[in-house]
Amino acid sequence: MELKSLPEVLEERKDFIFCKDKNHGNSMKCDSESVSGAVSQRACVYCGARVVLNPITDAFHIVHGPIGCASYTWDIRGSLSSGDELYRNSFSTDLREKDIIFGGERRLTGAIEGIMEKHNPKVIFVYATCIVGVIGDDVDAVCRGAERKYGIPVIPVKSPGFAGHKSMGYKAACNALMDLIGREKSPKVKGINILGDFNLSGEMWIIKDYLKSIGVNVVSQITGDAKCEELKRADGAELNIVQCAGSMTYLAKRMENEMGVPYIKVSFFGIEDTVSSLMNIANALKDDEIIKRTKEFIKEEVRKMDKVFDKYKKNLAGKKAAIYVGGGFKAISLIKQFEELEMETVIVGTQTGKKEDYEVISSLVKPGTVILDDANPYELEQFMNEKGADVLVGGVKERPLAYKLGVAFCDHNHERKHPLAGFIGAINFAKEINLTINSPVWKYTK
Repeated sequence: MELKSLPEVLEERKDFIFCKDKNHGNSMKCDSESVSGAVSQRACVYCGARVVLNPITDAFHIVHGPIGCASYTWDIRGSLSSGDELYRNSFSTDLREKDIIFGGERRLTGAIEGIMEKHNPKVIFVYATCIVGVIGDDVDAVCRGAERKYGIPVIPVKSPGFAGHKSMGYKAACNALMDLIGREKSPKVKGINILGDFNLSGEMWIIKDYLKSIGVNVVSQITGDAKCEELKRADGAELNIVQCAGSMTYLAKRMENEMGVPYIKVSFFGIEDTVSSLMNIANALKDDEIIKRTKEFIKEEVRKMDKVFDKYKKNLAGKKAAIYVGGGFKAISLIKQFEELEMETVIVGTQTGKKEDYEVISSLVKPGTVILDDANPYELEQFMNEKGADVLVGGVKERPLAYKLGVAFCDHNHERKHPLAGFIGAINFAKEINLTINSPVWKYTK
């Protein structure tokens, strides 16, 4: 299939779409601003910042902007908490026309005062949205004044939506986290930080249980089920493991350069990546006892998986999968998971993948596979029909598209209610893919 000959694809978008060929590598464009008019599936800078910081359970979040921004990201991730649930609320300065004309700094000061009067926050994050970037409120000055007055961290998050795309929001959130982590130097302890798992359906707890079984202590969780006091001790860990590379690699690099904490990338999606991640952690810690316990733990867990997977392979072998997710690392793991189920991936797309991610993706898929960066719904529809996809794995925005096409769907984002990480997550994933693809409803919709 020659992509350049497809009239349906916008001319400006053709460099962001790649069809793997037997004789050619990956030459696609990525990590750029969305093409105007393409109705990108990406979220804005503010949204990217909010998804990273929202799961801190004892933090308060003030959205400095119109009420729509706060409602858009209310409880944006289904992150579970072992403690307080108040973090699920959004607090907004609710800027109106008068505030936009005369400035909204007084409303922001009043919002901080209101929270301090009614609650006992450990930290407050203040998000500057699009309109604040336009009118020029000095959010930094308001936050500094509040810190002096109340004696707690009040941290500005510079995230006007027009300043870039979702990845820029991740960076803004990481800078805010560094502001919190770097305030006091912590003593070095044996243990690691988990970066980039947001505890969707309790997945952080699953990973922590695995690490406990092999003898690894967790110093802090960044950011699923996180607590401010734990985050402040993160600089004392001996290693960072990065689950969501797109959102947290920047933070890991800053902590390595400024605090001397090395990092490795991991993924707990699928059997292969879970096994390799546990071994990589054990090897990075250079502890013979941990390495031994890890090998024993993996052997026992994989033994349990074999019988379970055999029954699903019979139903799924030869089926075709389409993937459209946020980051490249998750897409890579999903390709491997479909291989474990003897399925073929025919479309792979991400919102924020980097060139190195797409090079790995290209090496994993078969010739003829379509690879997309920052796709729009029309492109996804065209290529899913072209390739005859049986299932789409995506997020909340992709679900209606799949169902309208009469294609099975698996939510791999924040709306799901069951874990997809670790060995138990691999079983849940296989079970869900089997149920949705082989549902009798599809013979009535096509």
